[in-house]
Amino acid sequence: MTAPSRREPTPPGRALRILYAEDLRDLREVARMALSRDGHVIECVVDGSVALERLTAAPDSVDLLITDHHMPVMNGLELVTALRAQGFPGKIIVFSSELSPVVAEQYRRHQVARLLPKPIFPSELRQVLAELFPAVK
Repeated sequence: MTAPSRREPTPPGRALRILYAEDLRDLREVARMALSRDGHVIECVVDGSVALERLTAAPDSVDLLITDHHMPVMNGLELVTALRAQGFPGKIIVFSSELSPVVAEQYRRHQVARLLPKPIFPSELRQVLAELFPAVK
């Protein structure tokens, strides 16, 4: 038996239900492929307003929301603000190519689990998921 690679951490001990809000189709597809291969169930939506509608209807249906910051119609901060006001219980990760210190602090006030700079490599995302959702022993 081979030891797990340090570059590719073992995924969490259970499949996660993930909603990913991202306006760029190629990034949605990369995330879908990488996370699905790890056994997670991932649903992708095109912007924050669609994610808000989805999570308002069924807030306990996902374990993790991953959202881009810069999106048309409703950006990531608007989405997170609305969800936390509704009492959304899930963990949230924000991807962004750039965030001002003021915006980053606003995300932190809404108890976002991680702010991650783009580009995100699948190995980095796996590591974050392992930290946020440790395997149950």
